Amino acid sequence: MSPLGVGVNAAILLSRYFDARGMGNFLGYDTGRFELEGFHVDGKLHLASAGASLDWYPFNSIWRMSAGALFLNQNQLSATTTIVPGTSFTLNQEKFYSATPNAATGVTPLAGSGVMRMHSRQPALTLSGGFGRFIPRSNRHWSFPSEFGVVFMGAPTISVSTSGWVCLDQQQTECGNINSPSYPASVEFNSALQATLTKWRKDLSSFTIYPIFSYSVVYSFNIR
Repeated sequence: MSPLGVGVNAAILLSRYFDARGMGNFLGYDTGRFELEGFHVDGKLHLASAGASLDWYPFNSIWRMSAGALFLNQNQLSATTTIVPGTSFTLNQEKFYSATPNAATGVTPLAGSGVMRMHSRQPALTLSGGFGRFIPRSNRHWSFPSEFGVVFMGAPTISVSTSGWVCLDQQQTECGNINSPSYPASVEFNSALQATLTKWRKDLSSFTIYPIFSYSVVYSFNIR
């Protein structure tokens, strides 16, 4: 178990001091639809990665230093939302309102989806340390190694898509389809959205590493 998900490791003994290891991790979680202050939200966490590492046990000890790479990394967070008609929200310090649907005019409430991908660098270097051998140098078969380190994944990326109508006032006299630049409301909304995304991306640019801390239960056997 680790922040990369539920993992499976396979290791092979190279010498008294070195092991080679392959790993795969996966975890999926769906929050289901819930309402938060007028927002109908469905969030999903998707973790999927695979990689390999070389484990070094200095002085033939139980302490381990490892270097490797994630060759596959599909870790991401995603969410979809529909904003309840008439609900207000703020973007870049500007207040907007989700429009009330009207079949005659084609007006629909504001909706959107977003993805934060945590895999801008592939392959991604991994560095870690820990204790406990994945393959005991004795007749024991069971071991319980732990690991602490980082993945140099690069800064997360954010993408957002939106649809529907947005209003500038609660009375909904100044509204517009956000996909049409002919409405002042849509121009203001899209400008505020891009300014907000720029700020979020700048804030995330500092987070270029992803933590690793795991605990494993290992059974070793001989192959003749």
